Amino acid sequence: MSNGSSITQFLLLPFAHTRELQLCHFWLFLGISLAALLGNGLIITSTACDQRLHTPMYFFLLNLSLLDLGCFTTVPKSMANSLWGTRAISYTGCAAQLFFFLLFISPEYFLLIAMSYDRYVAICKPLHYGTLLGSRACVHMAAAAWGSGFLTALLHTANTFSLPLCRGNAVEQFFCEIPQILKLSCSHSYLREVGLLVVGVLIAVGCFVFIVGSYVQIFRAVLRMPSEQGHHKAFSTCLPHLAVLSVLLNTGTFASLKPPSISSPSLDLVVSVLYSVVPPAVNPLIYSLRNQELKDAVRKLVTRCVLAAIHCLFCSAKDSQ
Repeated sequence: MSNGSSITQFLLLPFAHTRELQLCHFWLFLGISLAALLGNGLIITSTACDQRLHTPMYFFLLNLSLLDLGCFTTVPKSMANSLWGTRAISYTGCAAQLFFFLLFISPEYFLLIAMSYDRYVAICKPLHYGTLLGSRACVHMAAAAWGSGFLTALLHTANTFSLPLCRGNAVEQFFCEIPQILKLSCSHSYLREVGLLVVGVLIAVGCFVFIVGSYVQIFRAVLRMPSEQGHHKAFSTCLPHLAVLSVLLNTGTFASLKPPSISSPSLDLVVSVLYSVVPPAVNPLIYSLRNQELKDAVRKLVTRCVLAAIHCLFCSAKDSQ
């Protein structure tokens, strides 16, 4: 038996036990991480550099891309463990991993509310858009989202790692996840953290209801428009947003509140990947590929970078002569 003060490291759940599958997991996660880094990086850079994209919608999208990049804090340690054939993560590293993951994943719900509200005002109340979504209001909403993430991360991390642990140090997950750490607790105090998780899930459900309500109002307004092209654009843009949000909410809720009777390592791995890795990776595709203004800005940025690289190569070759 051990307690939290004597535990110096945790053992994470590996994706595979054979060397070939471990390397396969490493390369798969490396590809996903690079794709997410490229996609979100292009959105951040294009939005910051292009004056035409300095609007509330793209301001919120820039913040969402920053959050998506932060959500990948769980991936590097898992990749390193697969590459080196280890399972260990230090006690401090586990706490830091949990804190930063919650810091970035929690504000996504509130930021998605802001984005749905932005679309609702733009489509349903266009004459009041400048009044309701001025620069100060946008900054306040983004700051509230980031602030809620910090408080959530601090509260959950401090509460989780203050619990006495007496059931070993094997975390049945590829990263330090709250429900898996609670399984190691030997105190009824863990019910306090379960209560916080329930409150967090209820808040997330409330966010989802608000977002769905906003999109229902948007759909009703769009259907009253005579343009069929406008109908297609609205539905093709909003429905993927709702699909990714549903995956994020449902899998996150299932991971936090699922009964122990249906828990298994393989199921837990799949669910955790669905809510911690998939949404941050696919968000750039959903929010950019269907947005012509953003695609034009990205194309302009890439062209500028390529021309600058060619110019540098030409100058270096000329200087060497």
